[in-house]
Order: sequence, then C-alpha cells, then structure tokens
Amino acid sequence: MEAANVMDSEAVQKPKVIYRCKKCRRIVASEESIVPHERGKGEQCFKWRKRSGEKEPTQCSSVFVEPLKWMQPVQEGYVEEKLQCMGCKARLGSFNWAGMQCNCGAWVNPAFQLHKNRLDECHM
Repeated sequence: MEAANVMDSEAVQKPKVIYRCKKCRRIVASEESIVPHERGKGEQCFKWRKRSGEKEPTQCSSVFVEPLKWMQPVQEGYVEEKLQCMGCKARLGSFNWAGMQCNCGAWVNPAFQLHKNRLDECHM
C-alpha cells in the first residue's frame, strides 16, 4: 500500500503541462508528446545570411512533438506541410520528415514543430 502512496505523491508533485491553441483553446499537445532536443550553438549554426547578429543565445521559440492524430497532413502522407489547428484552422507550426532547424541551432529529425507564440502553455 505504501508503494501506491509514494507513486501518487510523485504524480501530484510534478505539474502536468498541456499546450492549447491560442485562438480557440483546443488542446494540441501535452508534456508527454514533447520531443526534447539539445540546445545548438546558436547563430553559429546558421548560414551567414540567416544570422541576426545577436550574441546572446536565445530561448527556443518552438516545441517539437511526436506526430499526433490531429495532424491531418501527416495522416494524408505529406512529407512536409504546415500544421493547422483542427478547431479554428489557425497555423500552429509545420512539419518535415527530413528534419528542421530550431532557432537555437539544433537540428531535429523528423520535425513536428509548434510555435510557442501560437500556443498557450497551461500548467495543471
């Protein structure tokens, strides 16, 4: 019985994070579907033309997730496409099976990218 209580207390202590569409508040991802990536070397990783000149490493402006059921273009077999909210059709991000580069410089492969400025991060 003590083992069950210990597991319950661990679940209570760790806050669950869900991501919602900012426009219609539909749940689009949860903490369990996030694909972590190691921070890249920042602007050093980008071509010269894509550099902004900032010296400070920036926070990642996107989250990368596993392919989810609501991602219609993924289900239809596209290799790369934009991702739209199923509720309001707002553009939430994009995906590419060949991979994408995060703004921190890291490459994520395959990449299902959701932009943080289009999402609300809710801690439960």
